[in-house]
Amino acid sequence: MMLPPLKPLPMKDRVSMIFVQYGQIDVRDGAFVVIDQNGVRMHIPVGSVACIMLEPGTRISHAAVNLAATVGTLLVWVGESGVRLYASGQPGGARADRLLYQAKLALDDDLRLKVVRKMYELRFQEPAPTRRSVEQLRGIEGARVRETYKLLAKQYGVDWRARNYDRQRWDAADIPNRCLSAATSCLYGITEAAVLAAGYAPAVGFIHTGKPLSFVYDIADLFKFDTVVPLAFRIAAKAPINPERDVRLGCRDLFRSSKLLGRIIPTIEDVLTAGGISPPEAPPESVPPAIPNPQTLGDAGHRTQ
Repeated sequence: MMLPPLKPLPMKDRVSMIFVQYGQIDVRDGAFVVIDQNGVRMHIPVGSVACIMLEPGTRISHAAVNLAATVGTLLVWVGESGVRLYASGQPGGARADRLLYQAKLALDDDLRLKVVRKMYELRFQEPAPTRRSVEQLRGIEGARVRETYKLLAKQYGVDWRARNYDRQRWDAADIPNRCLSAATSCLYGITEAAVLAAGYAPAVGFIHTGKPLSFVYDIADLFKFDTVVPLAFRIAAKAPINPERDVRLGCRDLFRSSKLLGRIIPTIEDVLTAGGISPPEAPPESVPPAIPNPQTLGDAGHRTQ
């Protein structure tokens, strides 16, 4: 009997993330499984996860990567405790009209400023100051962010100096910075999955520029201080032995209870709509696909088979 083709689920219907360490990921009997050193299999419902974080000691087969791409699940290769990003797959981003729309907004100075002002409004719940450039708004934002760190540290009784860490000497960072880095890493992972699922490019940012994940940082910042940053300070106040693990578990529960995955893509659309233009229409001379794309349950950027 032929099984129906696999189709991606929309982001809003998925769980946020899974971390995998010390195991071989493969497809056995049609299932996405992690096999430990004793040969014990653990099934992962890959189609219902937004992203899978692959930590050191993890190997993954070609069949498993293919299955993850088919169901629109982002694979992210990270360092120990998920605090360094080495590489990521790209199961989405397959919408030329949306990529051109995003690029046009980013390249036009006036349109870009409108988008940045909308981001400022969503982040701080007040209109952006008038007659300010993108660079000036970035400076105002930076000052407010530093002050917010201080206020949260005082609220949770955490000894706070500054946001500071060395990627080459991770363990030398203090507990608050380790908690914050682990928390933002989790947020960036699911945000990248949502950006790709919506059909946009992670690298084409508006406030952040010049980084492979500039747009991911832009969108994640809209949620950061309502979600993962307070969580990080709350955990840091307990001085845990393994802060990164506690943060990951806390983020997983927070993302589920706040229904964050269901909010990211609508926020992306809301932000870009502030530019006041529509996605470009196909030119008259363009040739439609010879084989029409099949209907899908997933989001606009998910690839269809």
